[in-house]
Amino acid sequence: MFLSPRHAEIIQMAKDSGRVLVDELAAHFGVTPQTIRKDLNDLCDQRLLSRIHGGALFPSGIENVEYEARRKIAAEEKDAIGRAAARLIPDKASLFINIGTTTEAVSKALLDHTGLMVITNNINVANRMRVYPEIEVVISGGVVRGSDGGIVGEAAVDFIKQFKVDYAVIGTSAIDEDGGLLDFDFREVKVAQAIIANARHVILVADATKFERMAPVRIGHLSQVDTFITDRCNSEEIRRICREAEVQLIETGL
Repeated sequence: MFLSPRHAEIIQMAKDSGRVLVDELAAHFGVTPQTIRKDLNDLCDQRLLSRIHGGALFPSGIENVEYEARRKIAAEEKDAIGRAAARLIPDKASLFINIGTTTEAVSKALLDHTGLMVITNNINVANRMRVYPEIEVVISGGVVRGSDGGIVGEAAVDFIKQFKVDYAVIGTSAIDEDGGLLDFDFREVKVAQAIIANARHVILVADATKFERMAPVRIGHLSQVDTFITDRCNSEEIRRICREAEVQLIETGL
């Protein structure tokens, strides 16, 4: 497949960062936003990128975007989501935090809390929180994924089942229009399902790009969570599911 030099560079930038934005590309190449929109539409027509509002994503229907690139996607939105989630969790609470860049943002926002007991299968979360004496960190056993420091497998599932906590903070790789919560690794999904089953209040944290993505493995359904925090929800169907299932929807971008 022939790609112009600009198209090839756009693809590489999307691969490196997970997404590209129209305004940033226009400034980078010194062309108009209209020219970039046409470029992105052409690349999306060839299924080399996936269009989102204001830009495009590197496609990830089977394999997830590299972890460091995922950290850069919607970073400010994730920080705002993290702060909103932290406000719902009181001092002296027990909670699960699972794998994901958005759940990591929650862990960062929780560092000023006291008396927390945090059970996690995320090495990055454990490493950030362990140095705070007011927070007790308990980490699961299992297989450590080199790509992101997530701990997965049956040992992690069995470990999680020992607890019944006040809150669970979970992420998801994609949210289907029917409310399905989706991920890429069936081993991670089993851990997430155990976390949902063993928490009194489940908080789902996911930025709006998760509505644009696809993943092959089902974690569960939006109706299984108590609170859903996102930067914005443009889907009326998702709003309807939240209303009917009495899921509290919090949008930080408003």
